[in-house]
Amino acid sequence: MTNPFWPLFDLQITTPDLVLRPKTEADARQMAERLPPGLELDPSLPRQPFGDEHTARGATVYQGYWRMMGAWTPESWALPFVVFHGDDLIGSQTLEGDNFLELRVVDTASFLYPEWRGKGLGKQMRRAVLALAFGELRAEWAITSAWEDNAASLGVTRSIGYEPNGLSRHAHEGKVGMLAHFRLTRERWLESNGAAGIAISGFAPCRPLFGLDV
Repeated sequence: MTNPFWPLFDLQITTPDLVLRPKTEADARQMAERLPPGLELDPSLPRQPFGDEHTARGATVYQGYWRMMGAWTPESWALPFVVFHGDDLIGSQTLEGDNFLELRVVDTASFLYPEWRGKGLGKQMRRAVLALAFGELRAEWAITSAWEDNAASLGVTRSIGYEPNGLSRHAHEGKVGMLAHFRLTRERWLESNGAAGIAISGFAPCRPLFGLDV
């Protein structure tokens, strides 16, 4: 173990084309610098009143990372991964569990830099964290949501086997938008053999951070 104080940093997931590892503060710097101007940030995070718009949004990237790591408990956590294709950082994929030990439900969120979209990598990213969720973490459900007009995200969700789980109305970019919700059960994931070709390493020392027996 190279990080005894925070063993999550030794966790790694590999797919046929990608490597996912937990985000570090150094990664937050690179992601803030390359942040696409149209990317929707977490609306619950503050916007800092300094610098230009790009700088202020970059500060929010840092605060999101610090909140995830600093607020971690075995009951409720958010694990942000950075995603690499060879040496290229191509995006991020987050796996979240709120009241996880009781509910055994995970949620996901992700983004790809524009030049890497449309290559099937978004599906590999999602499958990677679902392999962790339904494998080592023994989740029962995975849920996800996307705006009704986000065709790329909805396409990934449907291709993996999620089933529709209702709609809800939310304020979105100054107007009311419809958020589509989906659910994937453990049984459906296992039937689909979704973890094929995915390898997970470095998880054993992380088990206490998820409230699992050592």
